[in-house]
Amino acid sequence: MSENYDFVREEVILHELTLTGRVMVNDLARTLGVSTVTVRKDLDSLEKRSLLRRVRGGAVAPSTGEEGAFSERMRRDSTAKSLLAKEVAKLVDDGDVIAIDSSTTSYYLAQELLEHRDLIVITYGLRVTMLFMDHSNATVVVPGGVLRRASGSLVGAFSDVLKGRGRIDKGFFGLAAASTELGMLELVAEEATSKRSLMASCDEIYVTMPSSKINGFGLHSWGTPAEITRLFTDERATDEFVAAWTEAGSPVTRVEGTGASLDNGERSIDAVTSRALRAVDE
Repeated sequence: MSENYDFVREEVILHELTLTGRVMVNDLARTLGVSTVTVRKDLDSLEKRSLLRRVRGGAVAPSTGEEGAFSERMRRDSTAKSLLAKEVAKLVDDGDVIAIDSSTTSYYLAQELLEHRDLIVITYGLRVTMLFMDHSNATVVVPGGVLRRASGSLVGAFSDVLKGRGRIDKGFFGLAAASTELGMLELVAEEATSKRSLMASCDEIYVTMPSSKINGFGLHSWGTPAEITRLFTDERATDEFVAAWTEAGSPVTRVEGTGASLDNGERSIDAVTSRALRAVDE
């Protein structure tokens, strides 16, 4: 496996971590066919994204509880979210005023924006706030609200806080589920309220969702398809989904190359798993 395919190695590492709860550097190096130095760099990168916790000689799954729930969501569809984030990040220019919600999809996007200069970032996501604070020169505005630990966010209806303070160039949002009848959905009412409040100040609204969310479930609507400037998803999204959302008023972009990348990643995981099973049998 080529060391250039970082996301493939990371998918394999996360897959092994999900199966066993713990991975070791030496074992991963043998399984992946790379150096231990490369594996350690991969583990360090994954830890920075809250996808695992480094321990002596390897890594373990993050702790359980609400913090663990966020980490679990970060691992879910991680390749798709990362690939989509790289494409959506092209919409942001130095000096933009942007809004980012507290979703894991948007956290991947935030990681792609750290090198941008002079951004003004409005967010209610505490993890996004800390990421920009530690790794960028962005000015970060947090409207405030009630702490929701599960998402690491300060939720609430804060549209009055932003009213009269200027417009936000571009807003970036994730979602729990998508419905042409009810629009963008969240499971928790407070999250939907926060997204709606933030969206009200945005001139352009971009939604990013892995195709796995097409059959997702949500209870609380925070916007309609017609309010979206563009929805980004991967190439596994069906023609029916694209047609339905386009007809409902939301242009859809299936990011080119994502289907092949996801297929390659899954084949790599299957190949590594098969090698590991054969090694155990021998």
